[in-house]
Amino acid sequence: MVAIDVRSRREGRYLRKVGFYDPIKNQTYLNVPAILYFLERGAQPTETVQDILKKAGVFKEFRPNQTKFN
Repeated sequence: MVAIDVRSRREGRYLRKVGFYDPIKNQTYLNVPAILYFLERGAQPTETVQDILKKAGVFKEFRPNQTKFN
């Protein structure tokens, strides 16, 4: 999982690697402080990443200004 600037191509240069998910080995690594940093600044996770973050409980730590995640 990476944070990408909206002005960059999808497969272009990323701002920072914030984690990974391996569904075959069922392994997940999340850099929660980095993820929260980007979310607090308006990052929009994809649906898949949002599901992974919900399962990991990341949104319990997230205090959005106006953003709502179900």
